[in-house]
Amino acid sequence: MSKTPDQLQDAAPGSPGNSQLVHPRQRPRGSGVLMVLFFLAAGAVGAAISYGFLAESLQALGISDPGIVTTAGLPFIRSGALMMAALSGGSFLFSSFLTPPKDADKVDLLHARLDVDGTLAARTGAIAAAVYGLCAMLLVPLYLSDVSGEPLFETIKLRNWPVAIEQVSTSLAFFAVGLIAFATAIGAVLSNRWCFQPLALFGAICGIIPLGLEGHSAAGGDHDYGTNSYLWHLLFFVFWVGGLMALIQHGRRRGTHMALAVRRYSSLALWSTIGMAISGVINAAIRIPWDGWFSSGYGWLMFAKACGIVVLALFGFWHRTATLPKIEADEKNDRYFRRVAIGEVLVMCAVVGVAISLSRTPPPPPIVADINTMDIQLGYKLYKEPTFWNVWTMWRFDIAFGTIAVLLAFAYLWGVLRLKARGEKWPWQLTAWFISGCVLLGLTMCSGIGMNIPATFSMHMIGHMILTMGVPPLWVLGAPFTLWDRAIRPGPPGIPGPREWLRVFTDNPLLRWQMQPYINSVQFVVLFYLLYLTPLYDFIVWEHAGHLGMNIVFLWSGYIYYWELIGQDPKPVERSAMSRGAWLIFSMPFHLFFGITLIHTGHIMAESFYSNLGLPWDVDLAWDQAVGGGIAWASGQFPLVIVFGVVFWEWYREDRREQKNYDEYADATGDADMEEYNRMLARLSGSDHSGGEDIESYFHKELTPGPKKKHRAGSFFRVDGAPPVSGTEIDRPIPGVPPIPPGGKKFTDLTPEEYAEWERQQHGGRRGRE
Repeated sequence: MSKTPDQLQDAAPGSPGNSQLVHPRQRPRGSGVLMVLFFLAAGAVGAAISYGFLAESLQALGISDPGIVTTAGLPFIRSGALMMAALSGGSFLFSSFLTPPKDADKVDLLHARLDVDGTLAARTGAIAAAVYGLCAMLLVPLYLSDVSGEPLFETIKLRNWPVAIEQVSTSLAFFAVGLIAFATAIGAVLSNRWCFQPLALFGAICGIIPLGLEGHSAAGGDHDYGTNSYLWHLLFFVFWVGGLMALIQHGRRRGTHMALAVRRYSSLALWSTIGMAISGVINAAIRIPWDGWFSSGYGWLMFAKACGIVVLALFGFWHRTATLPKIEADEKNDRYFRRVAIGEVLVMCAVVGVAISLSRTPPPPPIVADINTMDIQLGYKLYKEPTFWNVWTMWRFDIAFGTIAVLLAFAYLWGVLRLKARGEKWPWQLTAWFISGCVLLGLTMCSGIGMNIPATFSMHMIGHMILTMGVPPLWVLGAPFTLWDRAIRPGPPGIPGPREWLRVFTDNPLLRWQMQPYINSVQFVVLFYLLYLTPLYDFIVWEHAGHLGMNIVFLWSGYIYYWELIGQDPKPVERSAMSRGAWLIFSMPFHLFFGITLIHTGHIMAESFYSNLGLPWDVDLAWDQAVGGGIAWASGQFPLVIVFGVVFWEWYREDRREQKNYDEYADATGDADMEEYNRMLARLSGSDHSGGEDIESYFHKELTPGPKKKHRAGSFFRVDGAPPVSGTEIDRPIPGVPPIPPGGKKFTDLTPEEYAEWERQQHGGRRGRE
């Protein structure tokens, strides 16, 4: 019997025996040719525009023409590489969060494996990362050729690679990119478990970070704004364009859960569009004044890029209003979405080509050349020596940490309002703690404190102490993960959502390892010694990336440390307050010794950096470093003492809770254990002849091998004044019974007099006197 066209179209694409009946539009198709097209399109636009501005660029740089292989090949390779970076990140984004893993309703998400769609996306991400790494390595000699005027066939020789890496910052950046990309590609193919996909996504994001730390944005005045805004720009680019390319591939191979993936991506794309627009405007305002947009080639390129982003935003609006409803109604009806998405990516390829051309086109010189060493090293000027009062009169919004503070406060308040809308309550004290931490972070990094952190060692140490010991305790006391776990609704069966992802983030083997007491204490303490008592600080203080990385590590290290000590959220490794207090006491002397070491050390850290800043006030570097050591000593001990008070209070509450549990147990059982024990002691001393079981039967009952009794914390009775056992439920024999029979006899063979004599020998006669 023949099938109708509708039946042919509805046949399962991959079902056995039906492949010859599948409608041509429903057959799975590969996307390799399409991805190559995206690579070539971006490269062609970048090469064409850059070649058009070649004469202007060479004149500004004052170098000879290295040949068309470099002048056209460099922007071609870099534009294509950026598209591969986006494809890698977008593919790992898809396998992590846009499609569910296999059997997610039957196994724990942490141990779930990728389904076919997730596996194919992860494979695509690994291949794209490898291609990105190859392009990055090829760009190392290309940039040496570009800045030296030597042809590529000369700079590509191995003997010139050390020269490129040591003397050309862009070559160094791409060498680091290549290593990260290769590591990401190798790691992505080692396992198809879902839990490795977010790590691969993190690796893909790390692979674009070096690109934001070089170029026009990282040089000259306001380079702190330029670098931070460009990093946000690249991050949103990967999410937006990379996610869209991953969706195109998923649609062409007729993958499942298309409506779910498009819906999740649509929300992310909206915020990415807004983020790219804001960060792009900030970056453009730094490089060129508004009246220079139409008076220079650089301005026209900037205008073309802005127009391209507006067109892309219109594409996004088209998706949300036209294509998404069709897919929601019928997942198989995604052909229209794929066509629009392909057109959108082609426009983005052109925008990428324009952006790469911008990086090779010199911006117009400023009308008034007012730049000094502070602008070059810090990105801005400082006019007066910081004091306790005037730091609150200097303000400069920190695009990195100021934005993080705002986003975290917004996310926390969103959770509180969501609970309130459902009629649930959330303690206002916890809200006050967390918001105070966000406010403290924002005030620190956006005020004169943050502006002076890279300028003097003493102000750097103030910032270090606040980021490590001020902000994290306030955050962990606010229990943010508990709030978000309650506010976010669970995903449908078999389809993990943000709540399930959050639970994996807060309870996984890596976090459990780091929150082991010895690991956590060591990472928090060793950070101080490793950074300041080795040449590491002298090396990283010269770069804006070094300051950015230090501040991130300070926040992360402090958060993990205080979460394990006083955090209100559930921890992967739960320990008693007594144990936490012991480890806190163990770590306190190391902080004390660190501060004293800084005060008395004869070596001035980063002396050449601080000496060359050209600050408008005189700085005694030795004295300033001693002040920094005193700040580390004093401010380091003060919060630790407060934390110790919190831990001691929790210890007191645990003890009260254990005592209450024991009292309830005693009331329920009539304190039978204590009564039994007292009768035994009375019989041993010969003062009780009131009948009951004899001593031999008592010992036989207590000491006959058999299953051990389980006792909860607080239910143990006291023996000879010993404190009750604390902790969670444990498995052990009843305490107080001697484990070794005296004289080689069995306990059941002892007379009461022999046992009493043995007790006097073991305890100095104390039991006998009792």
